[in-house]
Amino acid sequence: MSEELVYLDYAATTPVDSAVVDLMVSLMRGGAANASSSHLPGRRAAAAVATATGQLAELVNCDADRLIWTSGATESDNLAIVGAARYRERRGRHLITMPTEHKAVTDASSALEGQGFEVTWLTPKPDGLLDLAELENAIRSDTQLVSVMHVNNETGVVQDIGAIGELCRANDVLYHVDAAQGLGKLPIDLSTLPVDLMSFTAHKLYGPKGIGALYIADQPGCHVEPLLFGGGQQRRIRPGTLPVPLIAAFGLAAEIAMQTMQADLAHITALASRLWEGLRDLPGVHLNGSADQRFAGILNVSADDVEGESLMLALEPLCVATGSACNSQSQEPSAVLRALGRSDALAQSAIRFSIGRPTTSAEIELAVERYRDAVGRLRALAPGQAA
Repeated sequence: MSEELVYLDYAATTPVDSAVVDLMVSLMRGGAANASSSHLPGRRAAAAVATATGQLAELVNCDADRLIWTSGATESDNLAIVGAARYRERRGRHLITMPTEHKAVTDASSALEGQGFEVTWLTPKPDGLLDLAELENAIRSDTQLVSVMHVNNETGVVQDIGAIGELCRANDVLYHVDAAQGLGKLPIDLSTLPVDLMSFTAHKLYGPKGIGALYIADQPGCHVEPLLFGGGQQRRIRPGTLPVPLIAAFGLAAEIAMQTMQADLAHITALASRLWEGLRDLPGVHLNGSADQRFAGILNVSADDVEGESLMLALEPLCVATGSACNSQSQEPSAVLRALGRSDALAQSAIRFSIGRPTTSAEIELAVERYRDAVGRLRALAPGQAA
């Protein structure tokens, strides 16, 4: 007899809010309209885009004209990093990032290395946080861009993006932040943060997949070369016909997040505390990443003498992850955890629990029960263990 699934993988993606679904459906059924068209349906489509832009801008407290719509955070990361590198190439060809970044950042940076750029890969401290002194030492006269994320997608570690941005501004270096995991979950105020480029996506925010955005600050020298070419939409930075229903959906998801963020965070923090309290006394269990400077909604734990894929299967009906969703098909140990100094064995045993708005206390209690039972059973079956 199958058991009802318990979804604890909100860092991979979130269910679309019912009000967001209703809005998308109504716009899709409302008839075809291109937001670039000057007729009445086109103007209505453009108005829906403007409303959504204002909603997202209000969530992060920036001017609406600083936002560019994209297909998601991967495109936003690529547009920011590759676009800025090409635009500022005359300043220099040196970039700085971390191996703990999302693949959209690390792979874009590696691609630029293949094009003659130099990338400094800063190793984080064992708790996952960036050492600001190391960053300061790494900045050179030809450094043109630093990319360090807000909330780590595997460990939940929260970087001090304000301090990083101040250091970058003091050295006339652009600062890009992948904020896919932090948007709508933790406060972001771009009117005060010294951030030049920030990437967003809707599907971590109870919005649909396939829509994201890039913030480009109104700062001297802050611009990106386009990666795509076509019409004149979005100041030619990111041309293409705008997906009005998806954009409107992102806007509404942002508005809902602004209204519920405080309550969501309190709810998630309480559940995460209960989850960790239920696991931490197990012998050989390790919390990955900072215990203090973290987003509570992501809890990454490793266990001695167990293997992650086997453990994940033993945890069913819990829907959890052994790493980030983009690496879920790889059998390699997490590069993020290895960068934190975890052994291959501990990195392979890691399970990422991620908690969301719909998570219940009963689901957390089941997660505690299943994890403790699964670890015990797998250790008993391990070679060399007593029968």
